[in-house]
Amino acid sequence: MSIALTRREALAAGASTLGLAACAGPQAVAPMRAPVAAGDVPALLDRIAENLLWLKPEEATTLGIDEGARAPLKSRLEDRSPAGRLALEARVAADLASLSGVDTDALDADTRTSVEVVRSAYATALEGMALPYGDPTVGSWRNTPYVVVQNVGAYLDIPRFLDASHTVENEADAEAYLSRLESFADQLDGETMRMKMAAGDEGLVPPGFLIDKALPQMRAAHANMLAEDGTLVTSLARRATFAGDWAGRAHAIAAQRVAPAMQRQIAEMERQRPLASEAPGMDARPHGSDFYAWALKASTTTTLSPDEIHQLGFDRLEEIYAEMDGILKTVGYTHGTVGERMKALSEDPDYLFANTDEGRTELLAFLDERLEIIRAEMPNAFDTLAPGNVEIRRLPPEEEPGAPGAYGGAGSIDGSVPGKFWINLYDTAIHPKFTLPSLLHHEAIPGHVWQGEYANQLPLIRTLLSFGAYSEGWALYAEQLADELGVYRGNEVFKLGYLQSIAFRACRLVVDTGLHAKGWGRNQAVQWFHETNGNPIAEVAPEIDRYCSWPGQACSYEVGHIAINRERDRAQAEMGSAYRFKGFNDAVIRGGNVPMDVLAKNVSRYIAGA
Repeated sequence: MSIALTRREALAAGASTLGLAACAGPQAVAPMRAPVAAGDVPALLDRIAENLLWLKPEEATTLGIDEGARAPLKSRLEDRSPAGRLALEARVAADLASLSGVDTDALDADTRTSVEVVRSAYATALEGMALPYGDPTVGSWRNTPYVVVQNVGAYLDIPRFLDASHTVENEADAEAYLSRLESFADQLDGETMRMKMAAGDEGLVPPGFLIDKALPQMRAAHANMLAEDGTLVTSLARRATFAGDWAGRAHAIAAQRVAPAMQRQIAEMERQRPLASEAPGMDARPHGSDFYAWALKASTTTTLSPDEIHQLGFDRLEEIYAEMDGILKTVGYTHGTVGERMKALSEDPDYLFANTDEGRTELLAFLDERLEIIRAEMPNAFDTLAPGNVEIRRLPPEEEPGAPGAYGGAGSIDGSVPGKFWINLYDTAIHPKFTLPSLLHHEAIPGHVWQGEYANQLPLIRTLLSFGAYSEGWALYAEQLADELGVYRGNEVFKLGYLQSIAFRACRLVVDTGLHAKGWGRNQAVQWFHETNGNPIAEVAPEIDRYCSWPGQACSYEVGHIAINRERDRAQAEMGSAYRFKGFNDAVIRGGNVPMDVLAKNVSRYIAGA
């Protein structure tokens, strides 16, 4: 395939693939513009969910619903080729059109919310797909202009997915694993083709420093694919406790199919390295301002401009630092800026875990203790409780250098696969003890894992779609809930960790817009963040690189957090003595993951109903 392959040429070349993908599921639906009866809308939403699921098979496995009529999905991976992306675009456009005949005024509140959510997610995704490059998602948070970098790409996603989410309980599961291993090679080649297209058609090449981080990880992944004891082999071999040469077959596919595809991707990345500039932001790239404007809209579900978000960050920091200043003085840190004092606190040996296997074990044990403390408080914050089924796991060491400090999410719908709180322990210095409780609340309970368990009880389309401003705003609100429930009481340093966490997200508003809209350099962003908020360089530097590869995503957190608190203030003002802390929390979390305008509608319905 020529480097100059255009989107339309890819569409023509993949016409047969597109035709199959557009009706991949057993419940495919043709575009409909005629009026849709209110009673037919739930079934229509279910068909739309099935259509998306059959284009994103990994989602079915993660949710634990890859069985019965969906059993074929357990043997498949998403098509990441140019034709696969165009098939997704066509499916999204058709399904959005099918909702055009729905009169939301005729629907009950829950169904109306579902329709509003799908319309918002699909319309925003199509706007992103109309841009000349990038990897826009449908109802997810990871929108990136780059197909492969240090924290984006199948080489990172699939080994972790196969190990953590693909269950192996019988021979059929093992055969499905091997089929997915074959598809992994196709994914890599599909991505490589899109890398060539972006560089050739649009002149889009990742910043050189991101390529320099990605290449060692890619080479390590390649070596792992060749090894007889590589992750792709051992993940299957240790779980396939029944007869069969599972290790041998997995190694043959990994070494003979996957590794050569990985090498081709490495070669393309190496080819692009001399073409790369060191400018970090989208404002230095072709069509970059358009991409960043869309990315901000997709991430925040608002129309806030880069200038407005930049100033919002400074305003929030002023408020938060005023509170931190008082606490720092009470614990003996009286001189210097808040950032300087927090930097000194983060370097205090009393709050550091050794950067050894023993230190990592101690850190994980500390998190387990804190998990039980917050779990016991949940009846005081919610009327309706989720299971809180979560495992705390270290990220695979080969992934850690380019990965964020932590992330988490709910497990399968039936609970057989627990939610995960993944933590990066490459350098334990990025996790001083006083920062860990709030991190746990953000990623696990009552944050991402907890919220995801409520979402798993909603109609399938609502489980599949998410909005960064809500999910990340909720996770920050979860940290706030922990404080309001008193879990930091008696340990003011833990309270400082929580406040620094909120300030961290306010800093992101400043830095993300600085990098992508105001010409900031990478080192400028690192130093400003480090000096302003006191976070270790080891934590800040990979964060800055993350903002460079996921433009706008970092702005979703505090924008969403502010929106949830604004709605709480409104509920308290309008409801007066009828307001209930647990009732409001239930309304927000049970209403599901929504854009900010839909959140306001949900809260209005809660106020009226109460």
